[in-house]
Amino acid sequence: MATPVLTLSDIHLSLGGAPLLDGAELSVGPGDRLCLVGRNGSGKSTLLKIAAGAIEADRGERFVQPGKTVRYLAQEPDLSGHESLIDFVAEGLDPTDGPHRARRLLEKLGLDPEADPAPLSGGETRRAALARALAPRPDILLLDEPTNHLDLPTIEWLEGELKRLDGALVVVSHDRRFLDGLARAVVWLDRGRARRMEGGFAGFEDWRELIIAEEEEERRRLAKKIERETEWLHKGVTARRKRNMGRLRNLQALRAQRREAIGPSGTVTLTVGETQSSGKRVIEAEGLAKRYDGRAVVADFSIRILRGDRIGIVGPNGAGKTTLLNMLTGALAPDSGRVTHGSKLSIATLDQMRASLKPTVTLQEALAGEGEWVEIGGERKHVRSYMQDFLFQPNQAGTPIGKLSGGERGRLMLARALAQPANLLVLDEPTNDLDLETLDLLQEMIADHPGTVLLVSHDRDFLDRTVTATVNAEGEGHWRVYAGGFADMRAQGGILLTREGAAETPKPAAKPKAANGGAAEKPKAKTKQARLSFTERHRLEALPGEIEALEAKIAPLRETIADPNLYARDPRAFAKASEALAKAEEALAAAEEEWLRLEDLREAEEAGT
Repeated sequence: MATPVLTLSDIHLSLGGAPLLDGAELSVGPGDRLCLVGRNGSGKSTLLKIAAGAIEADRGERFVQPGKTVRYLAQEPDLSGHESLIDFVAEGLDPTDGPHRARRLLEKLGLDPEADPAPLSGGETRRAALARALAPRPDILLLDEPTNHLDLPTIEWLEGELKRLDGALVVVSHDRRFLDGLARAVVWLDRGRARRMEGGFAGFEDWRELIIAEEEEERRRLAKKIERETEWLHKGVTARRKRNMGRLRNLQALRAQRREAIGPSGTVTLTVGETQSSGKRVIEAEGLAKRYDGRAVVADFSIRILRGDRIGIVGPNGAGKTTLLNMLTGALAPDSGRVTHGSKLSIATLDQMRASLKPTVTLQEALAGEGEWVEIGGERKHVRSYMQDFLFQPNQAGTPIGKLSGGERGRLMLARALAQPANLLVLDEPTNDLDLETLDLLQEMIADHPGTVLLVSHDRDFLDRTVTATVNAEGEGHWRVYAGGFADMRAQGGILLTREGAAETPKPAAKPKAANGGAAEKPKAKTKQARLSFTERHRLEALPGEIEALEAKIAPLRETIADPNLYARDPRAFAKASEALAKAEEALAAAEEEWLRLEDLREAEEAGT
């Protein structure tokens, strides 16, 4: 094996007296593509800071191979003390690096190299810091939540940039699609320790569940052993007189082992406040238009949203997603057109900028005001109990919001929004800073919500798992509605604009149409182009069988990769199975994409006849 370029050995760190990292290990080889995952508060960002040399551990060793360069993207970068963005980025360059790449990266990320850093928004600041991290082409690149506050075109551009990276990459992210495209190994940080799984992120959750199941079985066996030893301890007087102190100490050690095994991980509980159902028609918009500084942000947009619809809104930063959302909910008046709301509508909103969270307000005050109770689903609940549903400890009740981490602030915003009785949930970038487990629960909550959901997000996987229709920005203020999630939108020919407003691929302009339940009115088929050839018709018939065969091939390969001991036992077999799985998954994705394209052609052909 190649010599690691960076290693962390037996890392220990405590915060406020509580252990955060307890013997964590990290080894990064040349060209590695590692993703670091774990619950919010598990220490991912802290471990990355130690790897970057930004902070020191209480105990343990950090080693970087001599001559290797390390660059680090923090969650909250500091640009103070620089007159322009190009100055900030150039400061991170080595003497041998040319300044042209720094300028190009800033422009690619939608930033003016000569701009003053002081008035930048949080998202712009992170993009500038990303340019600084990428510009020198480092040997080791450490990225903490690089996709937060990036729009979809920039996320896809960043994926391509990182795939071309020659050096090693360690990334903390909760964006599944981003990790699917990049990771070749996963490091899971759990209860202070790091476990490594070789292979792509797609196999991580099955591998994690297998480890959790094994730990549950171990705890069950441990509990049985404690039960047996406790029974001995409480026997009759004769047995107590002959009691073995060594055996007593062993029982105490077993109980301590069980406490440690259970750990403080906890579970997020998401419950949305319930209210009466809205009418069947929730929102009807006709001919909405909005202009800013002479530029059309929304032009002649119409949609009908019915009870139970889950509508996703996507597009580059600055396209007007939040503007459109605010017009639909009545928070912003259109220049022209009208919005009609249905009866009995009750709205709960999670805002993108966390603007309503004042840094000096305590956690308890943010949730319950001056009282101690919140009402959830018609039932009163003590605020400290409600806090625990979102993984906050009771002793955090008096903590000012300004001292919470990004993930904690994200959970707090969810707690506030979900406490409001609502039949229309309005979620503007709800996934920022949430861990994978909380994202899963949020997805389930949205799926089970009896009302309607409007959602703005740049998380492609989250959109695919939650929405029934996607509203996409298509340039010059035009928005179009597609049935299904983000992948469905792309399969139907939906374009993805760059920040400058240019489309990825040429596409005729399409005027947005009203849609029942979020479904788009289909464009008129062009008869000459919507005919299946004999070969295409044959492929369409054969593809379902091919897809089924590939799925059958993938299932046992995933089971093989999920074996946590396979890599140590037989690295060659692990590598062979990993390669076969990657090829099979790539073939499956290609087959599904081809089937969707041909099925669309078949439907268009039938519609035209």
